[in-house]
Amino acid sequence: MPILPALATQFQCLFPATDSGQERWQWFVLTLQAILVPITASRTSNLLRAIATLFGVQIAQSRYYTFMASVKLHWVSIWEVLWRAIPDPLTEGRLLFALDDSINPKTGRKVFGCQHTFDHAAKTNQSQYPWAQTIVTVGLLKVIHGRWSCLPLAFAFYLRLQTLQAGCIRVRGEAVVFQSKFAQAVRLIERLARVFARAPILVVADSWFGNNGLLKPLRAALGPRAHLLSRLRVNAVLYEQPTPTPGAPGRPRKYGARLGNTAQLAATLRSGARAYTLNLYGGVREVTAVERLVMLKTLRCQVRVVWVFRKTQWIALMTTDLTLSVAQIVEYYGARWKIEAGFREIKQEIGSAETQTRNPDAVTNHLNFCMAATTITWIYGAHLHKAPPRRYATAKRTEYAFADLRRALAKDLGGEGFGIDCQMPGNATRNPLIATVMDLVA
Repeated sequence: MPILPALATQFQCLFPATDSGQERWQWFVLTLQAILVPITASRTSNLLRAIATLFGVQIAQSRYYTFMASVKLHWVSIWEVLWRAIPDPLTEGRLLFALDDSINPKTGRKVFGCQHTFDHAAKTNQSQYPWAQTIVTVGLLKVIHGRWSCLPLAFAFYLRLQTLQAGCIRVRGEAVVFQSKFAQAVRLIERLARVFARAPILVVADSWFGNNGLLKPLRAALGPRAHLLSRLRVNAVLYEQPTPTPGAPGRPRKYGARLGNTAQLAATLRSGARAYTLNLYGGVREVTAVERLVMLKTLRCQVRVVWVFRKTQWIALMTTDLTLSVAQIVEYYGARWKIEAGFREIKQEIGSAETQTRNPDAVTNHLNFCMAATTITWIYGAHLHKAPPRRYATAKRTEYAFADLRRALAKDLGGEGFGIDCQMPGNATRNPLIATVMDLVA
């Protein structure tokens, strides 16, 4: 069975068999279809018009807005269906989870999840503290048709303690309780780990998450199958492994001799670096790197550190998974950038940044719809026999993009699509406008 009808059938089983339950299922699938067709921003009003125009289903505005703010969309079960639908989620025997946070600027003062947030990537003509939502996201890093991709899997809205103390924020009558980004990340990864039971997990994150604030609670929740891969700070102090001294008084030492910080060791070890050929940043590249096993006090364990050298610069990567090779460490961390590209796909291409929804349930549902649509697009691409051609290919960039997959999916939606009939009685099975629109966008 094609992947889209298979997903629609599994989604249908999650909704009650009553008339209202099956109506919600049809509206759920229609909303996904309206988001996936790349002709309009994903505002709720635009989605309602697209459903009426493209799919011939007339829904009263008040009822559809109530549906988009419904508490009866069981996203936990819906996401588990999507997680299990990912073909071959393991990469070389392990799950690669990219972890990062992003901000989603808004203008409405009463939009749920908004606060003044520091934007370290703000340009000179932008505010460094925009009014925005802060979203902690976990995605799956996976190679699909020869290129790395990031499938969004779970998210959480982060609200600072000062924001919650300034004014009580309630969701369905209950006050929102503060959780740190580390606690939210562990909770999201723990949910994923229950579905992918016993699979080794490697969390790839930037230096902000790459410390014991994440690793310690993650190991407490998942045990030794959880590992961390991150960038090492230049002033991090590294130590030799302790040398056992039988008969010495006192407890055994945890750390050996002090080797120096990351920058000092980079200068010392550079002469011993060797070249590696890797699939990095969309092409086959040659990098120069050197490795060393050391003890790290910030993680309180042994780690493998890899220094990657360029002409005038260098970076240091560390991982708690000592079985990884130098090539794997560099390539996996290079693939982490795909979560940044994923934020752009969700906010700009899918259009989650366009909505000004304010109600907490409506905000959460809308972002769930946008992330689910992104994940479905990648799952659809993984089931294709070959990658779609790049629409705007250049001499240096020939691999397909997310937009190319979305156009291929939109063309498929013009045919059988999700394989359900949501037309009004007496109407044609298919709106003839769909074929014309699909031809334009594809």
